[in-house]
Amino acid sequence: MIAIGKINTLTVTDINQLNCTLSDGENQVNLSDTDSSSPLKKGDQLAVFVYTNKSGQLSATTKRPYAEADQFAYLKVVDENAVGVFMDLGIEKDLFIPKKEQRWPMVKGKSYVVYIYLDEGNNHLVGSTKIHKFIDRETHPLEEKQEVELLIGEETDLGYNAIINNRYIGLLYANEVFEDLRVGNKRKGWIKKIYDDGKIDLSLQEQGYGHILNTKDAILDKLKKNRGHLALGDKSSPEEIYQTLKISKKAFKKAIGALYKERLLTISDEYISLLNADSSSSA
Repeated sequence: MIAIGKINTLTVTDINQLNCTLSDGENQVNLSDTDSSSPLKKGDQLAVFVYTNKSGQLSATTKRPYAEADQFAYLKVVDENAVGVFMDLGIEKDLFIPKKEQRWPMVKGKSYVVYIYLDEGNNHLVGSTKIHKFIDRETHPLEEKQEVELLIGEETDLGYNAIINNRYIGLLYANEVFEDLRVGNKRKGWIKKIYDDGKIDLSLQEQGYGHILNTKDAILDKLKKNRGHLALGDKSSPEEIYQTLKISKKAFKKAIGALYKERLLTISDEYISLLNADSSSSA
């Protein structure tokens, strides 16, 4: 069965001067446009995005939309009218967001995180900025320290709500974010803590002992490239540490503490140095 609002692999069954018809063996759809530079022939298989066009008919395109049905995306409003707005989906037809699905009034020219779904009443794709309605709140398979994909959803008083693996939602605390995050950014993240009530804390830093090992290697590599010295120490700000090493201050202190115990470096309030830095640089 052809899935509307999704990428489908269909077979070319008919070609004439006006139309190219595709089929899944049961249903047919016309190809509206293609990015293919080579001529099509019967029997070819195409990966196409299927949608309902302005006339209410199914159409297919080889162009890739910015997102599909049942996904979250960060899209731009390109038009508006009395009943809603239209967002650029990356294909011929824009995505409609009715006013009733707008968490706040949406403005032409601005971008928003939306959830895309199929209106089963008319088979048209629509969107909503009321993203909490579409978050999966059932028991999830996520585990602490697990690597996940994040979409930054909104800024809050505590930090940033982020959509996890296109299904769940978690929180990045502002005091643990040391880069310029913006709504709509996609980032790799990690599950920091899962609470009994299902709430999830997130981190942009890898969690666990494996991260300490990676961080130690990164610090040693940075020291060797900087003649054995770095102007970072116990009193350095989290921002300074992140700007230089892309890690949190907590991770930095754990790693340099481990390196100190291994007698690989010396530590002060303002700097760290390889233990043999002075002798190696003077040789």
